[in-house]
Amino acid sequence: MARIRRFDHVGITVADLDRVTAFFVGLGLEVEGERMPIEGEFLDTVIGIPGARTEIVMLRPPDGGTRLELSSFVRPEHEPGRPGAMATELGLRNVAFEVDDLQAAVERLAADGYGLVGGIGEYEHVWRMAYVRGPEGIIVSLSERIG
Repeated sequence: MARIRRFDHVGITVADLDRVTAFFVGLGLEVEGERMPIEGEFLDTVIGIPGARTEIVMLRPPDGGTRLELSSFVRPEHEPGRPGAMATELGLRNVAFEVDDLQAAVERLAADGYGLVGGIGEYEHVWRMAYVRGPEGIIVSLSERIG
């Protein structure tokens, strides 16, 4: 029986690759390698769309853990999502990161125009957490260990 060896990455399809990349770099992720254009038989086969072309940026956290793949399609044009979707909508709910100072992260993101989905919550005096709605409606969960 085949088994998973490791958690490699999470992929998010975006319209504005530069803007979304800058958002996650601002949170502390690092760009891994170069922006990669991908097209041809491999991509067509994997995604099931003939003639597709995408550009990908891979990001990694400072600890070298699970990476984030941002992909923007050149062909065919991207399909609009629901940027205002709430956490109850089916599908990928959020991308979560632990930060060292939640309040500072929230304030910095607010200064860049990215607001809270709700508020800052505290769980059993151990975690503080907030959902921030980033570019293109991506919900980013930020948490800080406090206990």
